[in-house]
Amino acid sequence: MSDRELVERAKKRDQKAFEQLVLDNQNRVYGLALRLTNDREEAADLAQEAFVKAWQGLDSFQGESSFSTWLYRLTANLCIDWLRKKKRREGVEPAVSLDDEERAWAEPANWEGDPQVQLERSEQGKALARGLARLSEEHRRILVLRELSGLSYQEISQTLELDLGTVKSRIARARLALRKILLEDGNFFDKGPSNPVKRKERG
Repeated sequence: MSDRELVERAKKRDQKAFEQLVLDNQNRVYGLALRLTNDREEAADLAQEAFVKAWQGLDSFQGESSFSTWLYRLTANLCIDWLRKKKRREGVEPAVSLDDEERAWAEPANWEGDPQVQLERSEQGKALARGLARLSEEHRRILVLRELSGLSYQEISQTLELDLGTVKSRIARARLALRKILLEDGNFFDKGPSNPVKRKERG
């Protein structure tokens, strides 16, 4: 059954259909929340909250984007709100922790076989974590959505409610900033799919 069919059933309060949507998307939603918050417990809570909001707001979903994009937008907004509150409480810019690099890139235990997991557990992933930690919140957020969560420019535009030109320019600036940091640390990778500068584009 397609996502569209599941959504239509879920809109009629078919809980089994919505449960299937949750199963289909829970790993990526949790992964996105974890990468944005760097807090396992908060990521789990925010992912759960995103699904609750999705269930409550299904009638507002018009199908202009895919259900997953709409769900990622909900998740990203919840995480961004959490980061802003955290920043106000702590008075500092939220960043990926450098105290425990393995934990900073930890993933759900059942997300096996995902090539991103293999990357992020590698030395390359650790270097990228350090580089991301030194980026501004704006640059880090957009690179997480693009390079790690694999969202297209259009999906990021919808998720962050930015026009496409702004998304492209921010990604370009964020990549240059990250490239500079990696070069300074001697950790710029000229080959491989994870290269934040030279990876083949998809719109």
